[in-house]
Amino acid sequence: MRELHMDEIVRTVRQMCIDANCNLNPDVQTALERGLKEESSPIAQTMLTDILKNAEIARTEQMPICQDTGMAVFFLEVGQDLHLVGGSLKDAINEGVRQGYADGYLRKSVVADPVRRGNTGDNTPAIIHTQIVDGDRLKITLAPKGFGSENMSAIKMLKPSDGLTGIIDFVVDTVKAAGSNPCPPLVVGVGIGGTFEKCACLAKQALLRDVDSKNPDPYYAELEDTLLEKINQLDIGPQGFGGITTALGVNVETFPTHIAGMPCAVNINCHVTRHLSEIL
Repeated sequence: MRELHMDEIVRTVRQMCIDANCNLNPDVQTALERGLKEESSPIAQTMLTDILKNAEIARTEQMPICQDTGMAVFFLEVGQDLHLVGGSLKDAINEGVRQGYADGYLRKSVVADPVRRGNTGDNTPAIIHTQIVDGDRLKITLAPKGFGSENMSAIKMLKPSDGLTGIIDFVVDTVKAAGSNPCPPLVVGVGIGGTFEKCACLAKQALLRDVDSKNPDPYYAELEDTLLEKINQLDIGPQGFGGITTALGVNVETFPTHIAGMPCAVNINCHVTRHLSEIL
């Protein structure tokens, strides 16, 4: 059985926190450049140019792309043949976040209590989702989540009779209600099925996919295209100033559900859509 020491996890998470917040993902960079070419609105073109310039400064100066460096959300895939040694996995993740947010001069945004507040001072605790998989490796995926976009997300327990039209209307209405608040252009994650909490997790996991990827099921790939088209007809545009680039992409993930329900969740990301994976 392969062993992995917690010290290596701490070092990896520390660097991931800095890299994810300072370097725009290549797929998002390409989508923004494509949007700039396709936009006809001068204001929208200016906004997209400024967004790309901001990303370049962040990359070259190793400064955060956005001042809201978010809550640190992790998806862990732990191989069942991997033996973790040297402490607690949860503690190692949180220590890596603590070091990364301090060393990277990233904003600490986490409060210790949701009602009574009080900043924890180190951006911990992280949100950690863990899955046991085959093999002897640990895959760590980090998705820092700012709340300008998170606050605009929504979930609805649709009825099966609402059908595809109900899903489309709910997703488009959620983006319309969000308006300029989540700093468009957006990437929209949609989760369908499962239970109340499962569809929300699916929507967030959908945002881990490349912005130009397609659902492997042609039925849902077509739904992604339909949703993207309808969202970009809302004329919200980059930073809310109008235009055809309200969203860079829509990713849909699904899971089997109960005969009596059709849960649907929408998790919105700003154009930064930070996520990064490492395998140890």
